[in-house]
Amino acid sequence: METKWLEDFISLVETNNFSRSAALRHVTQPAFSRRIQSLENWLGTDLIDRTSYPTRLTPAGIVFYEQALEMLAQINGARDMLRSKRAAAQTSIDLAVPHTLSLTFVPKWLTALEQDFAPISSRLMALNVHDAVMQLVEGGCDLLLCYHHPRQPVQLDPGRYDMLVLGRESLCAYARCDKNKAPEFTLPGTKKEPLPFLSYTNNAYLGRMVELILTDAKTPLHLDPHYETDMAEGLKMMALEGRGVAFLPESAVTRELKQKQLARADGGASEWEIEMEIRLYRERPSAHRRGKAIVERLWEFLEQQQKDSGRKRRVSVSER
Repeated sequence: METKWLEDFISLVETNNFSRSAALRHVTQPAFSRRIQSLENWLGTDLIDRTSYPTRLTPAGIVFYEQALEMLAQINGARDMLRSKRAAAQTSIDLAVPHTLSLTFVPKWLTALEQDFAPISSRLMALNVHDAVMQLVEGGCDLLLCYHHPRQPVQLDPGRYDMLVLGRESLCAYARCDKNKAPEFTLPGTKKEPLPFLSYTNNAYLGRMVELILTDAKTPLHLDPHYETDMAEGLKMMALEGRGVAFLPESAVTRELKQKQLARADGGASEWEIEMEIRLYRERPSAHRRGKAIVERLWEFLEQQQKDSGRKRRVSVSER
């Protein structure tokens, strides 16, 4: 039996809805249903009455729900106890971060925190967005830092997770500069001569952002895919080699823009640009899982920082 089966079952009991629980657990509904069935097969009995709607537990399911809560609490308790044995466990912050943000946002953010908050010992896990979210859901990290867009949201239960918006990031098209410091490729391209396109893989969050740009564009783009990867840094290096056009986060190309190595390939047209939020999440402390004191202090600091910033903006507007 896998612990995620227990977490799936508990989520289903709490939501009474397969689709809702699948979204909260960041899996497709068919995959979620298979995991519930795997748990039932392991136990040798049905937990869910599939003849009724909304979802209802069988008598065995009612009994097992209490057992599942207890087993999961024991497992998490054992993990927390063992983690606490590490000397730096309670004073170190574990961060799950998508690859791009780990290279662009995190270093400057941590430096600012060192100056304004306190010295921080941290452990960073650079992952894709899905895996980073699952680290938080499964208790593998203290904080999750990730991109967010309302049409591709990170679906974390606001009743269980706290969230702060730390910044915003634009995703735009870039290409290598020629000798005249102009982009070698410019959107939109033509049917006869489509632009060489450096794209993200289907499972990449930024790839889904690019799909939104292409779908919403009033002027269609003519692109010929030449290269594919799930990492923005990989696309940037290919763009620097003059291999084509790549949609990249603005923070990932700051240096290259200043040095005139890359330039926007869209002429500054906003129809081929999309803005994302940079969000920070944590699991809300509870009697069951209190969390680290250092994380609580940092969260309180960041909340106060945002309140102060909002107050200054309001004063600035009123003075105008």
